[in-house]
Amino acid sequence: MGGVTHAASSRASSPASAPGTGPSVPSVLGLAPVLPVVVLDEAADAVPLARALVAGGLPAIEVTLRTPAALDAIRAIADEVPDAVVGAGTLLNPDQVAAARAAGARFLVSPGWSPRLLGALRDSGLPFLPGVSTASEVVTLLDEGVTELKFFPAEAAGGTAYLTSLAAPLPQARFCPTGGITLASAPGYLALPNVGCVGGTWMLPADALATKDWARIERLAHEAAALRG
Repeated sequence: MGGVTHAASSRASSPASAPGTGPSVPSVLGLAPVLPVVVLDEAADAVPLARALVAGGLPAIEVTLRTPAALDAIRAIADEVPDAVVGAGTLLNPDQVAAARAAGARFLVSPGWSPRLLGALRDSGLPFLPGVSTASEVVTLLDEGVTELKFFPAEAAGGTAYLTSLAAPLPQARFCPTGGITLASAPGYLALPNVGCVGGTWMLPADALATKDWARIERLAHEAAALRG
């Protein structure tokens, strides 16, 4: 299963399972063509939502640490949905990295990075995707042994044209573009040789979440999962 996950360097420790999770994840980017980016206000919604996404063919789920319910949501999914590979997103500091790992996250995602945050991501032993939006950031992380990255905010930072420009001089870098991607634009990203998967929210419409329409979310997940046959 190809894709992108953690630092590919002798300086990086091998991925390890967080407490209460399943086996370590060899590659986040290879799990599915689309990584749902989930923002939950109620932890009680986590399990039915995760089950709907998994049933729709999207087993990797990024729960962002943007709400007070996020860590409880990660813990619930890790404990109750064994077929899901739950990760934590919007990580900004080492304390959040530690809390996410303790809650059962099996991969980590950040919108950007700093040396301190990168050190915490690496020390976690989990696969991680640090966020980048410039060629200089990519080069710097490649020098650190990190080859698997989040490209964010994808549409605002140049979209498919920018990633195409990076492919020739930096072929070892692979990306999960996230930010502004839709069902219509996702295939263009997935066709690029340096893209392993895309992150998105279009399969999680606000009205479906509000009404707990898990069947609709499962249908939308099926559409997303079919983008790369």
